[in-house]
Amino acid sequence: MMRGAKGFTLIEMLIVVAIIAILASIIIVGLGPAQQSGRDARRISDLQSIQNGLELYYQKCGFYPGGANCTKGSNSTDNYASMKQALIGSSIGINAIPQDPSYPARQYYYGTDPAGDESSYVLGAQLENVNNSVFTTYTPPPFSPSGFDCTATSTGNYCVSL
Repeated sequence: MMRGAKGFTLIEMLIVVAIIAILASIIIVGLGPAQQSGRDARRISDLQSIQNGLELYYQKCGFYPGGANCTKGSNSTDNYASMKQALIGSSIGINAIPQDPSYPARQYYYGTDPAGDESSYVLGAQLENVNNSVFTTYTPPPFSPSGFDCTATSTGNYCVSL
């Protein structure tokens, strides 16, 4: 007979691994809503940051981006990609414009007033939590960016405008 043999049996090790796996899965499932709220908070913060950049652009150019580098454009170029290019290329100290945290599954939207005067804009994002507290006092802007409906709050669509 062996005396003093120390260690764990295979069954004991498997039980410990199973318990750790169960606890890890419970924690991961519990973090889902917190991660959604974090991404939604980032989206709202991103829209506010972009608004600050748009105001700098307006101070320099006298209108909001509809083209590139302080050149008035047509509403056909009013989209998020052209707005990013205009802000970065206009020498106002902006080097990067944020993307949605879930990009490319979700993206931000931009458009200027369809009247064509480029004196107002709207930014849009789709929030993951349709019961987000921002919707309690939310009033959709008078127009929406192309391809995005700011009034569709039931799907989490949220817009800010000037």
